[in-house]
Amino acid sequence: MNNAGLPGEPANLSEVTEVTVDDIPEAVRDRQDIKPRSRWQVTLLIIGLLAIGGIAFSLIPMEPTPEAQSNLTPSGKATSTQSQTEASSQGNNADNILGHLPYSEVLSSQLQPITRDGRIKLEAAAAQKYKAMAAAARRQGVTLVPISGFRSVDQQKYLFFQVKEQRGQVASKRAEVSAPPGYSEHHTGYAIDIGDAMTPATNLSPEFENTAAFKWLEKNAAFYSFELSFPRDNPQGISYEPWHWRFVGDTKSLETFYKGKKPTPLPLPSETPKFEDEV
Repeated sequence: MNNAGLPGEPANLSEVTEVTVDDIPEAVRDRQDIKPRSRWQVTLLIIGLLAIGGIAFSLIPMEPTPEAQSNLTPSGKATSTQSQTEASSQGNNADNILGHLPYSEVLSSQLQPITRDGRIKLEAAAAQKYKAMAAAARRQGVTLVPISGFRSVDQQKYLFFQVKEQRGQVASKRAEVSAPPGYSEHHTGYAIDIGDAMTPATNLSPEFENTAAFKWLEKNAAFYSFELSFPRDNPQGISYEPWHWRFVGDTKSLETFYKGKKPTPLPLPSETPKFEDEV
């Protein structure tokens, strides 16, 4: 049977013409469309690459700068800014010598005598207050005796260096009972060593604390703006001196003894020193 001419059937397979892709109209070709990448996809790709690079860079060990190396401790740990500040502060306050603080010498024109012979002097305001205090003590049957008042730097040189050599003392031992020149409260004209007229054997000795003069001073010295310079366990580490008092009755004297003063204490002495002179 000849099926030629029937709809849907080819007349002869041999007659079927080979159709190439080029023969298919472009509009009906089966192909995959290639779409360009959107702008946000490109942006995300760049960000991702940058993030990966940053992580890799952070993993590379960095050499410390010279400034950072200077702040490292021997163990390799960096010191804090606070620690450096404290160390600097301590260095600035290290202007004391063997527990004694520096003091300027008062001008001679600012001194007034407190004894009849004029040998012992104090700064003018301190002199007036001391004479009033001594008079008040005398009215109560106690006689205060001034032993030493203002002392120059030259006088202090003898008391510290010459006496140290005469006794064969080391500087730290000498400093327990006498200040180096330039570091004595006596330079200011505000300090005075006081004794008891009834018990001269206790002069410049811890035993002075048992006298009527010391007991009176303990109760009354503050009314005349005098205070004990070196009580027991004082922060400077100076030996206890019940005879050594200082005037703090005006702004200048208060600043002299308290403004910016941060002494470094001396180690406690192993034995009680002999008090044969004074700070």
